[in-house]
Parts: sequence; C-alpha cells; structure tokens
Amino acid sequence: MAIKRYTANSDNSITNAYGSNLSTRGTGSNAGAADILETFSIYGQESSGSSELSRILIQFPVSDIQTDRSNSVIPASGSVSFFLNLYNAPHSTTLPRDFKLTVNAVNGSWEEGYGLDLDNYTDLTYDKIGSNWIRKAGSTSWSTAGGDIYTDSSSSFEQTFTKGTEDLSVNITTLVEQWISGGSLGDKDNNGVLIKLSASYEATSSTNLEGAVVSYYTKKFFARDSEFFFERPTIEARWDSSLKDQRGSFYLSSSLAPAADNLNTIFLYNYVRGKLTNIPSIGTDNIYVSIFSGSSDNTSPSSSALEMVQDGTHVSSTNKYTATGSHVSTGIYKCSFAFTGSSTLETIYDVWFSGSFTAHPIDASQASIQFHTGTIEPETLEASNINPNGKYVISMPYLKESYSDTETERFRLYVRDKNWTPNIYTKAQATPQTLIIESASYQVTRTVDQKIVIPYGTGSSDNNYSMLSYDVSGNYFNLDLSMLEAGYTYAFQYSFYEDSVSSYREQPYLFKFRVEKDEY
Repeated sequence: MAIKRYTANSDNSITNAYGSNLSTRGTGSNAGAADILETFSIYGQESSGSSELSRILIQFPVSDIQTDRSNSVIPASGSVSFFLNLYNAPHSTTLPRDFKLTVNAVNGSWEEGYGLDLDNYTDLTYDKIGSNWIRKAGSTSWSTAGGDIYTDSSSSFEQTFTKGTEDLSVNITTLVEQWISGGSLGDKDNNGVLIKLSASYEATSSTNLEGAVVSYYTKKFFARDSEFFFERPTIEARWDSSLKDQRGSFYLSSSLAPAADNLNTIFLYNYVRGKLTNIPSIGTDNIYVSIFSGSSDNTSPSSSALEMVQDGTHVSSTNKYTATGSHVSTGIYKCSFAFTGSSTLETIYDVWFSGSFTAHPIDASQASIQFHTGTIEPETLEASNINPNGKYVISMPYLKESYSDTETERFRLYVRDKNWTPNIYTKAQATPQTLIIESASYQVTRTVDQKIVIPYGTGSSDNNYSMLSYDVSGNYFNLDLSMLEAGYTYAFQYSFYEDSVSSYREQPYLFKFRVEKDEY
C-alpha cells in the first residue's frame, strides 16, 4: 500500500457577501452542514467599489495520521508526501477562469456549525455554535474578519486554475508534518486550512489595495457531507512502497550491462508469528551478507565465501566477501551487490548476519550471529533474452469475488509471455515461471461508471504511489480497501513500462472484484 486517504472531519464556507436583497451581508451565516464548499469574489455589485468574498475552512483528523505513522502504516517524515484534494462541483452559475487559490494554515481553533444556506445566508450560527465571517467559534471572534491564517512559506500554498473546472490538488507536506509533530517542527496546531482566492484576485478594498476590480464568481467544491464518496475532501498520503526483490531475477555480472545494472538487490523479511518485526539485535542498524557456493551435496553453504562487488568496486579493501545491508522498514532489510560467479553455479546461498564488518558468518570464532540463509538461482544475461515489444498473458489466480471494506489485502499477478508455446516434450502439467515486470503500475476503476478512483502512479516521485513490488514469486501490491466505497464492483488494470517506446503501456485486461460493507 502506497496511498492512504483521510477524509475531512470539519468544513464550512464563510462569507461577507450580500443576500439577494443587496442590503444584508451574510457575515453571521454558517454553512457547516452544506454539501458544497464555495469561494468567490464579487466586485461592485452592491455599489461602486463594493467587495464581497467567500472562503473555505476545512480540517482533517491528523490524529489518525499520527496513529498510522506510529503503527508504520505510513512511513517516516521525508519518505511520504501529503496532498490536499478538493473536487470540483459542477454548477449552472458563472464560473471564473484564470485565477489562483491559496491554501493557508488556520491560526486558532474554529467550529463547523449546522447551517445549510449558501444562497441567501439565512442560517445564522445555531445556538452560538459554528464559525462565520466574524466569529470562529460561539462568541469568539477572529482577530481579522474572514479568518486568521499563517502566511509563512511552510504553511502557505497556491494553485492556478486555467479553465476553472479543475480539482484542487496541492502538496501540503510541510504543514502536515508540523501537525503530526505536535509542535516540534513548528508552532502550528492542527486547525486545518483556509482556502481563498489569492490576494490579487480578491476584490480590491481598503484592506486589499492590490485586489481585483473584476469578479471571480464562483468556484465550488464538494464538501465532506457530499453524497458522492469519492468527491469528499481528503488529505492523501502518497509514497513509493514498492520493494524490488531480485532474488527471483538475479543476474551474474556481465560486460553487456553497465556497473549499476549489474547490481542485484535482495531482501530479508523477518516475520514473527505472521508479523513483520525488526531483528532485536539489529533494529534499524546495518546487517551484513555473504555469498557461498553449495556444499558437495548442494544442500547448504560451503565454508568459503565468494567475492562480491558493491557500488562498482569490491565491498571493502580488507574484506571482499561481505556486503553491507540496510534497514528498509519494520522487519525488512535489503542488500545490493554484484556477483561475477560462474555459469556453472546453479545455486548460491546468501547468509545474513550481524557482528563486525569483517566477521566471517560461518566461522564460529568470529563475533557474528547468523539470522537467515537463503537460496538464489542466478541467471546469465544475454543480449537476446529481453523482448523489447513484449506481449503478456496476465492473471490474478487468487483474486476473490468480494472483499470487506475494512481489509488491507495483498494482490498478486501471474505474468507470462504471450508467445510461450510448450512442445510435445514439455510435461503437460508444467507451468512457466511467472515473469517479473520491473516497472509496473496499477489502476482501480469503478465499473458502473468507469470512474478512476485510484489512477496509475507513474511519473514524478510524488506520483509513484501505485507501483508494483516484486519478489521471487512475482509482482504484487497491497491495497487498503477502506478507500473504496462499499456496495460497488471495481476493476484492476495494469500498465507496464516498455523500453521500446520509453513509456508505460496499458495491458488489455480487467480484473473485477466487489467491495462489501463490513457489518460486524
């Protein structure tokens, strides 16, 4: 899983606009229960030079993000991006073009309220509960009418809207990390954000002399109370969680490949009672790996380690037989190295151990603890063994018809070359080993209307959230199914990177499944 969504838990539109009578401003109105959020600027409607504005307040359950980080559901700071997403709400009134919206952290707590009226602003704060243009909560006023905000670079963001119909999608990672830290990274508590037209697009006034003398009316987004599940405002955590374990595609070093491509990365997964757990004596520190040929019966490592290369040179001038591995995430360690070996080596053994860098993992006299011994069947790289125009047969043999909306599931692919043609000498029950696709992404669509609910994650580092991992058993990914609305059928699609066209190519397969509400 490399995407996690957190739906807003409070939102409201606040305004100083006039009602239909053009005599009473809606400064005391509240729209906290409306299913629409609205921001606009109106110049010169009530009188020459008059200014009317609407802004959006929105807050998210940052405590849930904190819990997920504590439980390693999302990675540490620096390894994840947080995007604020609001979705365009089509409407029949005028729509501005070529404008900018700013997103600013709110300075001070506020209340959502129970109002609904976004037309005539007749829903005043009920029982003194809720925010409006003048007050942020009950009888407590904003220091500045229209909302108190931070304007420093770590809590102020902007997006341009060319057509006006665009969704809002802004990277607010620096702000969310301050919220998560509880103040250790800044002085900003989680009071949400205020969204408004940038100063130069809000109407000119005595408090905004550089403002616009034209109107920008009206930009609307779906609110958290919207009936449309996938249109509700979210903070979306995105990160690349793909693990590229080359144990099943391990190649001996070759002069056909540059040094970087001769490196192989293998992983160690430390499961304790079915749960990934850090090795107590290692924790997040380095771990070491040595490679061995087999014993005479090829059932265990020999007593002599084989030479390894790391980062283009021998791993150490004093020790050519040990590579340094690192901690990836809870219970997962990796190590990268090149191995020349010999084409006669059908099986090699990777031994993972602790102790000093120079420790010999089989020599009991050395201060080391062996944790795991794995097996690798190395392949030889040949110029002809890669098809640049590959066509594939894809299946998901373990895909169930339905899943609960509370599950986080691992989905696996089986991939083979479409042109695989066994001959009469091939055993009838033989199945070709699954191909490993080095760079692949998944997409999720709702089948009833073809709505893309999780798009392909390819491109920049902020968008590689739906890349597939692989291990010796093939490609796979994890998905939090709570992000999908229950009661609907969905479909997986896949896109594989093709070297021949230097881009991703969507594969012609759909794999359907249903998500049901967990009633227990």
